[in-house]
Amino acid sequence: MRSAVKSLLVPNPAANFEAFVSKCLSLFKTTTIARGTVLHGHLIKTGTSSERYISVKLLIMYLTGRKPAEAHQVAKEFDRFDLVVHNCFINASLQSGELDKARKVFDEMPERNEVSWTSLISGFMKSGRVDESLWYFRRNPFQNVVSWTAVISGFVQNGLMLEALSMFLELCESEIRPNEVTFTSVLKACSETGEFRLGMSLLGLIIKTGNEHKLSVSNSLITLFLRMGETDSSRRVFDSMAERDVVSWTGILDMYVENGDLVEARRIFDEMPQRNEVSWSAMISRYSQSGHPEEALSLFHKMVREGKLVNVSCLSSVINALTAVKALQSGMNIHGHTVKIGMERDVYISSSLIDLYCKCGQTNEGRLLFDSVAEKNVVTWNSMIGGYGFNGQMEEANSLFEAMPSPNSVSWSALITGYLDNKQFDKVLDLFNQMLLFGERPNKSTFSSLLCACATTASLEKGKNIHGKAIKLGIQSDVFVGTALTDMYAKSGDVEGACRVFNRMPQRNEFTWTVMIQGLAESGFAMEALKLFDEMDSRTPPNDLMLSSVFFACSHSGLVNRGLQYFRTFETKMNGSHYTCLVDMLSRAGRLEEAEELIESMPVEPEPNALAALLSGCQRHKNEELAERTAKKLWPAAERDSGGYVILSNLYASAGRWKDVLEVRKLMKEKGLKKNGGCSWIELKNQVHSFHSGDGAHSQSIKIYGVLKLLMYEMVPV
Repeated sequence: MRSAVKSLLVPNPAANFEAFVSKCLSLFKTTTIARGTVLHGHLIKTGTSSERYISVKLLIMYLTGRKPAEAHQVAKEFDRFDLVVHNCFINASLQSGELDKARKVFDEMPERNEVSWTSLISGFMKSGRVDESLWYFRRNPFQNVVSWTAVISGFVQNGLMLEALSMFLELCESEIRPNEVTFTSVLKACSETGEFRLGMSLLGLIIKTGNEHKLSVSNSLITLFLRMGETDSSRRVFDSMAERDVVSWTGILDMYVENGDLVEARRIFDEMPQRNEVSWSAMISRYSQSGHPEEALSLFHKMVREGKLVNVSCLSSVINALTAVKALQSGMNIHGHTVKIGMERDVYISSSLIDLYCKCGQTNEGRLLFDSVAEKNVVTWNSMIGGYGFNGQMEEANSLFEAMPSPNSVSWSALITGYLDNKQFDKVLDLFNQMLLFGERPNKSTFSSLLCACATTASLEKGKNIHGKAIKLGIQSDVFVGTALTDMYAKSGDVEGACRVFNRMPQRNEFTWTVMIQGLAESGFAMEALKLFDEMDSRTPPNDLMLSSVFFACSHSGLVNRGLQYFRTFETKMNGSHYTCLVDMLSRAGRLEEAEELIESMPVEPEPNALAALLSGCQRHKNEELAERTAKKLWPAAERDSGGYVILSNLYASAGRWKDVLEVRKLMKEKGLKKNGGCSWIELKNQVHSFHSGDGAHSQSIKIYGVLKLLMYEMVPV
């Protein structure tokens, strides 16, 4: 700066005045207000400060630097009205938010040009005073593409997308040609409102006006095609761009992120020449939401190392990832960081932190944070209620729910889910009835929880009642509600009802197919289950539970060869529970040696249940030698499970080896193991009654056992 000023210290600026003025103007572009003041003094000294170009630059410098007194002093040097000077005062007032002051200057001007009108129109739009802006636009005698675009983009900025499109149609009726900014704004409005046909009809006009390769237009086209689901078209636009910016890359990244293609999304992310906080947040959020918390945390650490600013969305995703892996200490470090940067008061950050503490079993810490949030929203309340429910503290959850000022459907659903997770099924249904009495509309999650409660208790009548309410609300065709209904009917023994719901579903996912196949298999319809599995959409890959159901069906219907065929087809997807199902299938069929060989050759550690299944097969087919070998392997693996011991005891009893029976039972007693009692239930007058072997907890247990005793007297051996 000093050397630049020295270059102006010439004894006679008039000798090369054009070069002198050019140098002054370039200095004004880079100087600070303090140095500019020094430069102003020098220009006064040389007598050149009154030159119009220099005076205008001095005026702009003082207005931009919020020096109104100096600016007015410079303005006085203009001996008559100057349109540029007044436009500078209008712009300065608009930028500082003094709209009425800008309008006063405008109204007092004896002469105005297109800059005067457009500045005022744009300024009022940016401040949200849409009607006043439109008033000036309609009276603007210099309507050109700039003023039209100012109104159209202003509508978009204020969320008035339909008004923006209507104004664009007016523009098309005139002889004015839209420019790059016009198309960018209109394409955004089409994307936001779903007016895809209008958006597509613009393509020809964009090409005709030569704007198809403009960066902002291409970015808007990528967004439009993504909203339309035309991912191939989005990619073609991206690939054809000669120039790309961070918005272009982030748009195409969002495409792969939304489609769940994390591998390709990460490849695009790594190729990006520059990334903004939106790019980082999109990638981190999707990793967190897709069940890859470790990847989300790794990317966050890389983001911090590169010195990138962290926004609210990114921090929330990171906290959710830490919650998924139960990383309490790291979560506490993030909590400290949010306090340090002043973001701990954000309701979404605090809600995520509450969820973290509760999911890590620290409900007291979560409650302290909850109480410290001054302005709680419904998300904050729901996080704390859900946290109590997750930890089985239903009294605290219910008390907090009752203190909540305005619970919504998610709040009710959180409390219902808490009772469901804690197996308080009667409370689940009671709370649902309360929810309806309060006039709250249940959401899909609520219906799924209710139907799960009915399925668990095999309460068919209550399930049918809830099915009716789902039909009344028009959500019975939703894939999640339909899946829950199918599961409820199947587990309640109404397989025909399950099939009816399944067949009427317009859309099915892998869980829908799973519950239907599982329901058929467990209800004894093995052939139907396998037929449905073979008919399943090839685009729906079988999951672990589905494969287990298929092997279960083969096992219980004696279709061993077919089961082995499925094993060979899906061998690469097999896990420990699938191998257990195979062992059970071979053992039931009496192919005990093959079952033993399978256990020995498993690529994974055999589950105790696999050994127990082989042991059960030995009992059924009277193979004491193999049973003893299997029992020796089972004992170390089943220290806390009585199942294997009971099977071996029964095997010895059936062979008359009572001494060995006593030894097994003695061993069970020493290890503190006992056989789990049987359980059954019956639904009577819309109420489920459950009974456990040897249990006297039922309110009418005395009468029940009395009737049972009479029945036993009546029972005569045949």
